Amino acid sequence: MKPEGRIKLVSQLLDLPLLDSEGRFCGVVDDLEFTGAAGKPLLLKALLVGPGAYKGRMPAWAMWLVRVLAGDRITRVPLARITSIGSVVHLDCPARELGLDKSERAAERIIPHGGAL
Repeated sequence: MKPEGRIKLVSQLLDLPLLDSEGRFCGVVDDLEFTGAAGKPLLLKALLVGPGAYKGRMPAWAMWLVRVLAGDRITRVPLARITSIGSVVHLDCPARELGLDKSERAAERIIPHGGAL
């Protein structure tokens, strides 16, 4: 499915894994960003990835805990960087271009053999 097509947002997009152009896992779709106005079509603008994107999906007390443990970073993946959506979301660039490799780089510092996240 192409990103411009019709998508069932909750069942077909949220929580899908992201794969960069090099075939590396680089996160999951945590939330969505839209563009539009009253009386205008609502269009998907970007995918939001990272612990800061959980805010709208979690109770405040749980978000406080997430912030303490994982931070509140959010990475926006523009719709233009998505090549296809299926069982995974395929990106047209390496994860590092969008800043989606930060968790992997952090894991590599503490887990031997190239990280594991």
